[in-house]
Amino acid sequence: MPKTLALERLFRLNNGNKLRYLAKLKSMVKNLVFDFGKVLVDYNYDTFFGRYVSDEARCKVVIAILCNDDMQHQIDRGERTFEAIMDDAISNNKEFEPEIRIFKDHYPEIVTNEVSGMQNLLVSLKAEGFKLYGLSNWCSKIYVTMTQFKIFSLLDGYIISSDEKVIKPEVEIYHRLFKKYNLKPCECIFADDRAENIEAGRSLGMNGIVFTDAQQFERELRQMIKQQNQ
Repeated sequence: MPKTLALERLFRLNNGNKLRYLAKLKSMVKNLVFDFGKVLVDYNYDTFFGRYVSDEARCKVVIAILCNDDMQHQIDRGERTFEAIMDDAISNNKEFEPEIRIFKDHYPEIVTNEVSGMQNLLVSLKAEGFKLYGLSNWCSKIYVTMTQFKIFSLLDGYIISSDEKVIKPEVEIYHRLFKKYNLKPCECIFADDRAENIEAGRSLGMNGIVFTDAQQFERELRQMIKQQNQ
């Protein structure tokens, strides 16, 4: 419940009920935490490579080289620079050097658009008094993307995996979010498109929603807030 509405309700209660209500407020939802990719903004590797490479067979091979979990974890963890990781990929896949260089030079272009409906929803949630935060696995190139899409300006703070050298669903990255912004897990709801990342948050006391689209998320969010704030 937003702070202003909670205070208004508090003033209407007698002393005994005020104490019970203050205890209840400690577990109310105050903060909403969002993954970036497939939640705030969309990305598409097929669209990206289709823009630069006409050979569909080569596109499929390059996507398999660059967009598997192991490569993405290396990129997102940020223990080595994105450029160094791409240079290694070129060394190990000389036949596909032109395509990998395109990926290296134009990586922010994998992001195609904001997820439909999410900017308007975040504007509404912010107006209702909720604090909005980001928690994303992404390399340092995300800062280019964040200048290109207005939705990121609505966030009150964020944690990026490549800055922390830790990735979801490792619990340490959640602890760093809580510590940096002095958040209580029980007062947060997390939106992520991967169930394992939601489960990691739940293991620490932060409820969550596996994101599909803005309409599904808002529906489940409103119901979860209603239940948690009762």
